[in-house]
Amino acid sequence: MRNNIVHFWADEQHYEIREIVEVAYKIKEIWKKEIIWENIWDPVIKWEKIPDWLKDIVSKATRDDITYAYSPSKWVDATRKFLAEQNWKITSEDIIFFNWLWEAINKIYGYLNRNARVLWPNPAYPTHSSSEATHAWSSHLTYELDPDNEWNPNLEEIENKVKYNPNISAILVINPDNPTWAVFSRETLEWIVNIAKKYNLFVLFDEIYEKLTFDIKDHILLKDIIWDVCWIAMKWLSKEVPWPGSRCGWIEIYNQDKDEEFAKFINSIYFSKMLEVCSTTLPQTVLPEIYKAPEFNKYLSERISKYKKNSDIVEEILWPVKWLKFVRPKWAYYLTVLIDDFLLVEDFFKDLKDKNLEKFVREISIWKKIDKKFCYYLLATTWICTVPLSWFNSPLPGLRMTLLEDDEQKFRKILEEIVFAFENIKK
Repeated sequence: MRNNIVHFWADEQHYEIREIVEVAYKIKEIWKKEIIWENIWDPVIKWEKIPDWLKDIVSKATRDDITYAYSPSKWVDATRKFLAEQNWKITSEDIIFFNWLWEAINKIYGYLNRNARVLWPNPAYPTHSSSEATHAWSSHLTYELDPDNEWNPNLEEIENKVKYNPNISAILVINPDNPTWAVFSRETLEWIVNIAKKYNLFVLFDEIYEKLTFDIKDHILLKDIIWDVCWIAMKWLSKEVPWPGSRCGWIEIYNQDKDEEFAKFINSIYFSKMLEVCSTTLPQTVLPEIYKAPEFNKYLSERISKYKKNSDIVEEILWPVKWLKFVRPKWAYYLTVLIDDFLLVEDFFKDLKDKNLEKFVREISIWKKIDKKFCYYLLATTWICTVPLSWFNSPLPGLRMTLLEDDEQKFRKILEEIVFAFENIKK
């Protein structure tokens, strides 16, 4: 090209959760085996049955012509009003809907002043970390989550990083956290809010898994704690029901009237949304009916119980393995396992029997971190597709998989295969 057309920070746009799928398909071509997809949360692919009551709500809505039309830019008014009625701290005007939260995340970071940075957790969900780094054209600013302290943050570290990095303008909190199993205590959240208040920051609070904690005492929302700090809460319909294809997310904005700069920032996000006209209409329309359905709470409780049972199986099988480490879970869906990297060898592909497969895996593993190499090895030997923890910007080697498998015996087999793969490459 005549000019350099590539964004300076384009290499930061990674989503390994999907990128590893390409590797899996190539391995599938060589081995002619079916892949066990543990890389991404999709209960439908994992054969979860969509309940009839949910299908009936969606089916009925499709017979209404209005669900085929544009919706208002902020979203369907009746839905925003319904959500605001559940929360006295906001009005319907404080809610903006998006097509999936990636769009919201992209706009939130994209419309920040380039010098305004967001301090986010490490490990971090790659949609957040990639978008923030691309926005800033700079390396990440993070606070560590400590696996030896149930993945809780070092609050002194957070304050020091805020204090000595004047460009930090917001703190990101993901609670419950993905990819770890952390659920922060009220005291931790209050401390972070106090730091934001002390240094005049806003808080970006990703709580899309908030209804999925195993214990009701861990169900803590930021709106239950604070009032006088500016913050944005992020929500998503399709974690509570198995409908990831709905791509239905929204943000709730708190206290934009208390700070002129924050209000201007929110306005910029809203006007950028107007350029797109609207978000998809159907999931917006049916959301109140789903949440109001008499079956919803019972169904959600049953799903949580199923995932809690799977987490108990994880403890049974993995806890005795001394060279693996994981935090006892407090919420559904994901499993993050840490690996003692000194127990892994640099070359564990030599035992692969298929030379074409060995050649392919070696080539794609050059310069890769040890946990990514192991995930490739796992694919090549067990056909289980997981995600390396290093791709969540973590310095700690490990992997993330899901708790979605509905067949208990199959889930046990998956965990046992992972343990066996580790045993094969131990020193």
